[in-house]
Amino acid sequence: MEFKPQDHTFAICAYKESPYLRECIESLKRQTVLTNIIMTTSTENDYIRNLADEYQIPLYVNSGPGGIAGDWNFAYHCAKTELVTLAHQDDRYQPEYAKDMLQKINRSRYPLIYFADYYELRNGQVVEKSSMLKVKRLMLLPMKIKRFQGISFFKRCVLAFGNPVACWSVAYVKRNLPETVFVSEFRSNLDWEEWEKLSREKGEFVYSANIGTCHRVHEDSETSNTIREGNIRAREDYAMFLKFWPVWMAKLLMRFYIKGEKLNDVAHR
Repeated sequence: MEFKPQDHTFAICAYKESPYLRECIESLKRQTVLTNIIMTTSTENDYIRNLADEYQIPLYVNSGPGGIAGDWNFAYHCAKTELVTLAHQDDRYQPEYAKDMLQKINRSRYPLIYFADYYELRNGQVVEKSSMLKVKRLMLLPMKIKRFQGISFFKRCVLAFGNPVACWSVAYVKRNLPETVFVSEFRSNLDWEEWEKLSREKGEFVYSANIGTCHRVHEDSETSNTIREGNIRAREDYAMFLKFWPVWMAKLLMRFYIKGEKLNDVAHR
């Protein structure tokens, strides 16, 4: 079966009153291949509802389990299509994202997820190259070889030294995934944990080296908050490394990884 544009949904996960939400919506409206758009929230307010009304986007309110896992699962299930991208409200999506995603998924045999390379947005400026981006692109080199994308060894290799998969760029292929995708107590690494689980399963990590999104890094982002608040991110990173390595190696990797994470915390700059 070949996936068509009508088989995909952008599910925008809206939270409180992000000043970047409109920018995200407009980037989805400017896709060269138009697919479906919905919006979900667990913090319903006039700001979110007014934007949904203005752009004629269906809005769904989560009254069930909250937290990141709860909100992402709710958005995932609200999308009734076979393909879904959980769009992050602070990020921008490149005009060719949907077109590239459909093309690459349709060329794969048994896709689990699609994800793409990205630029950063720092202080309103696009950052095309940084030490963090260089490292992540290096980690993903095996995924540029199509026949490696479905081999468990290589899927695990790209995850063993960190999480280079940009979750905001991921399109999920529902028919090949568990009914509930995110089952985790993690606050920041629930995506990395899910990729680790999927790396053991049959199926492909469909990677595009094309730039699919612009990821905004700012002091109020969840990534920055989890780095600052009681070393939440460090604890979760260590727990993830233990899924791949013995204790001594996990501790060694943490020495380098913590330094890298601080690059995302603009408040420390």
